[in-house]
Amino acid sequence: MIRPYVRTQGRIRAHDDVRLESVVIAATGPTDTLAPDARRVMRLFAGADGGLAVADIAAALELPPSTVRILVSALMDSGHLASPAPAAEDQPDFDLLQEVLRGLRSMV
Repeated sequence: MIRPYVRTQGRIRAHDDVRLESVVIAATGPTDTLAPDARRVMRLFAGADGGLAVADIAAALELPPSTVRILVSALMDSGHLASPAPAAEDQPDFDLLQEVLRGLRSMV
């Protein structure tokens, strides 16, 4: 059994924005200098057509989710993984969308 702090190379915390439901995507770059567990994470993206949730990575690697959160944080810091851009801030107001929906329904 390998202790979690060995797997994370001494890191003890993940970034606050890396949660189990967070989706990450692989960026390009060499992975031959990464630690073994980090290379295992990156190999999961070889067959993926999109992003993977941190929880899915933990399940596939059979590692504790807290450990995988730290590994993903480290890979994000090194530029190997990225989080898709959040929705734009200039989204229409919810009330406006409700009003448009009511108008469309009244036309039918």
